[in-house]
Amino acid sequence: MDQGHRVPMIGRRGFIAGAAALGALHHPTGALGAMARDADEAVFTTAFPQKGRMILQRTRPPLLETPFEVFDQGVFTPNDRFFVRWHWAGIPEQVDVATFTLKVHGHVERPLTLGLGELLAMPRIEYAAVNQCSGNSRSLFSPRVGGAQWRHGAMGNARWVGVPLKAVLDRAGVKAGAVAIRARGLDEPVVPDAPAFAKSLAIDHARDGEVMIAFQMNGEQLPLLNGFPLRLVVPGWYSTYWVKMLSDIEVLAAADDQYWTKVAYRIPDTPHASVAPGEAGYAQVPINRMVPRSFITNLVDGARVAAGKPLALRGLAFGGDQGVAKVEVSADGGATWRQTQLDRDEGRYSFRQWHLTAPGPAAGPVRLLARCTNTAGETQPLVANWNPNGFMRNVVETTTLTAA
Repeated sequence: MDQGHRVPMIGRRGFIAGAAALGALHHPTGALGAMARDADEAVFTTAFPQKGRMILQRTRPPLLETPFEVFDQGVFTPNDRFFVRWHWAGIPEQVDVATFTLKVHGHVERPLTLGLGELLAMPRIEYAAVNQCSGNSRSLFSPRVGGAQWRHGAMGNARWVGVPLKAVLDRAGVKAGAVAIRARGLDEPVVPDAPAFAKSLAIDHARDGEVMIAFQMNGEQLPLLNGFPLRLVVPGWYSTYWVKMLSDIEVLAAADDQYWTKVAYRIPDTPHASVAPGEAGYAQVPINRMVPRSFITNLVDGARVAAGKPLALRGLAFGGDQGVAKVEVSADGGATWRQTQLDRDEGRYSFRQWHLTAPGPAAGPVRLLARCTNTAGETQPLVANWNPNGFMRNVVETTTLTAA
């Protein structure tokens, strides 16, 4: 984390300009009326505001996936290609930055109502971090499970700038006995009596100095669909905790018992969050930290390569809640592994690019595996996990080529 890097000040004028062209959000047309009919058929759209060409998973609420080729273009995912995932369709079409406030209340000495100007004036932190949906790659689960059938594009890496949540909590004065914070955004349910989306963090985690109230993403203000004007950033943890359009922080004196903690986003309390299909009676815990993943990005399944000629490979990896220690590639089903060259380290929570020139393959089918080991020694497994929610896939992925 870089706390000393100077970043340009975003002022009110910039926020207003960025929120101006969002009127089409709830009026989808053309490609937005379609949905992918199965996990193997991608429907593309360019019709969402501030977004380029994306894979359409759902229109209401908007679920947009980053096309995989974007990940071969650099370690940071462009804002206009960054994936989108909302839980409720009641999303504001615009935010008035002059009247927007962040409320901090509950088990505190001094309840706060902070305007954007006050937050922008506070000391800032900056770091790179991967934001990944809990169900990224769900379409590859077998047997198939319900939910958005993401391929590998429900993830992205950005450089985030904002205010440490700890600084805001300290200003409010957290009382003794506080156990957690609960964060809410401006989105609202569209179904009567449905639970408003909210996520909680243990108080010590919330005050670790890294959890951030972000207002800048890759050097620009947040796109509306990625949480404008404020987003909670919880580095190393799954995206469900990264509350968008953050508007309310409540400090709790008792464990959070609302739906999104007690019922939703829970995983088996087992190794790799894995159970057998149909298994019942296992303990569950809230999903939490991410686990290592790696991908070959310059070649896709079905690509043809030259037999007998050196094979240039490159890709991305991330260590979950730790840094990347090494990335290895195998061409023999995992019997032997060749270590890759790691490129620039953008920080513990970031994507890291890697590259390797592999020996020329023999003619015929080629199966390449890529695996990441993080700095805590955790390595991707060779056997895929399974759970009924399709969460936390991090098996070593296979890219199948033809050499001729």
